[in-house]
Amino acid sequence: MADPAPALRPVRPGIHRLVSAFSESGLQTPSFVLDESQFHHNGRILQQVQERTGCKILLAQKAFSSWCVYPVLRQYLVGTAASGLYEARLGREEFGGEVHVFCPAFKPAEMDWLVGIADHLIFNSLHQWQSFREQVRKSTPPVSPGLRINPEYSSSPAELYDPCACGSRFGILARQLEGADLEGIEGLHFHTLCEQNSDALESTLEQVYAKFDRWLKHMRWLNFGGGHLITAPHYDVERLIRCIQETQRRYPHLQIYIEPGEAVAWDAGVLIGTVIDLVENGMEIAVLDLSATAHMPDVLEMPYRPAILGGGEPGEKAHTYRLGGPTCLSGDVIGDYSFDKPLQRGDRLVFLDMAYYTIVKTTMFNGVPHPSLTLVEESGAVRIVREYTYEDYRNRMGA
Repeated sequence: MADPAPALRPVRPGIHRLVSAFSESGLQTPSFVLDESQFHHNGRILQQVQERTGCKILLAQKAFSSWCVYPVLRQYLVGTAASGLYEARLGREEFGGEVHVFCPAFKPAEMDWLVGIADHLIFNSLHQWQSFREQVRKSTPPVSPGLRINPEYSSSPAELYDPCACGSRFGILARQLEGADLEGIEGLHFHTLCEQNSDALESTLEQVYAKFDRWLKHMRWLNFGGGHLITAPHYDVERLIRCIQETQRRYPHLQIYIEPGEAVAWDAGVLIGTVIDLVENGMEIAVLDLSATAHMPDVLEMPYRPAILGGGEPGEKAHTYRLGGPTCLSGDVIGDYSFDKPLQRGDRLVFLDMAYYTIVKTTMFNGVPHPSLTLVEESGAVRIVREYTYEDYRNRMGA
């Protein structure tokens, strides 16, 4: 999920360096541009949390899985969290360390692979655990099995991202564990947050303690899930540390895991596009080589309004434009923005904080050119990681 109010953030100085490096490289848009220095910055913060608490932090690949920066991230994190077979394999092959896997429902053919890839397997229902229990028990090397629980509490800012909403398919309710045979289960996992501060975690933990205490006493590990915006400037890291320490005080035998995605890639990339044309229909409209639906789908799903370098709210600055994409979807609109100067055809626009939940969710709808993936290294060198071609589009559509 993308931050619902990114325009409130100050622009960090490194962004200008990042944009300048890309501009001077002569590369074309559209392009996702990743900042290696910021991944180091985020990693150091996460490493400090681990050192001060003894918890272990994993990269949630569902938010960010551009493995070109895995060599950077493995310096700070113990491994990866995966949402299925392909993510698990990517984590094992490209990141290393621990591989934790959760899926709402595993298929038998997937489990045949996963027991040889995963260190931790987290099941979403008692039926799933019972179905695969013997296979997990016989796995070599051994796999630590766990259950996802639903504390029936969430302060998620968007219903679309609320895993504890009524009717949610995620997690086992406390009443469903009553009398259940949990022999072999070694850990519990919950995930209730969505880019939130540590006060939301504190409130969630109160519910977890109250509802699942009797089972936690017999576990080896507890996974706090993701959605912790640990590396954001406004995040209360000290409260997070207190939350971890309080859990350790209550259950000294538990290894605590956290699996953030956004926090790993926070403010670590931009998406740069170009104004292709300008039209007028009751207001000024700029058509970009960037698409909301294909390149930043959270703009339509959340919905959310990404921040633009030098852009403001409608009417805030002298010239307001509606920014739209190149696809045939009428609703392919990024939003309305204002600028100090009139936009010109050929102008480049820089969308901020576009590393997480963007690259992993892009599509090739309409066959529009897919953004390239570029990395600006700590040295300032610019490296093209991947350019997408017609053949990439063609091969997705058939053999």
